[in-house]
Amino acid sequence: MALPRRLLAECLGTALLLAVVIGSGVMAERLSGGNVAVALLANTLATVGGLYVLIEVFGPVSGAHFNPAVSLTLAVRGELSAAALGLYVAAQLLGAVLGAWLAHAMFDMSLLQFSTRPRGGTGQWIAEAVATFGLLLVILRAPPSRVAAMVAAYIGAAYWFTASTSFANPAAAFGRMFSDSFAGIAPASVPGFIAAELAGAALALWVHRGLGADSRDG
Repeated sequence: MALPRRLLAECLGTALLLAVVIGSGVMAERLSGGNVAVALLANTLATVGGLYVLIEVFGPVSGAHFNPAVSLTLAVRGELSAAALGLYVAAQLLGAVLGAWLAHAMFDMSLLQFSTRPRGGTGQWIAEAVATFGLLLVILRAPPSRVAAMVAAYIGAAYWFTASTSFANPAAAFGRMFSDSFAGIAPASVPGFIAAELAGAALALWVHRGLGADSRDG
């Protein structure tokens, strides 16, 4: 597939993913009557459904990474060139910001804003490493025909079993700092999240190699 089409798919897919995550967070917060558990449940269900569909739609075009940690891991494995890696990451970051703005536009919110929701501390950084570790291990070891369902299911579970509610994606962390909403993250908290996510991805690659070849490796 031509690189421009792949980049368009990554940008559009990441934008729609962030619109799903942030938009459903805004809707959930407005309708939950202050019940944070109900809001998180609604946010989770929307994310699981949206992520599954987006992977199925854009997977045949770009691989449906929507995530710099995924792209970097596949580049290390030789499945993505170094030149394409930089462009993939740029497309994903741009898409993340556009997705945040799209969610704001749909809910008549100010387009340009920054989150004031701090997220940090050892527990949340460990949670992000665990969330990203699991996500990458699923991507690396799942049968190709089941990747979309297994990734969506894992992220849905990780929303609840991790202290960070499983961003597991540097582009998501970057995009969500531009939204002062239920799904937002304060800019000062983003570097810690990204570092933890990259550490989790590196650990997943190491464990995957230790477990031996699978259907993805041929």
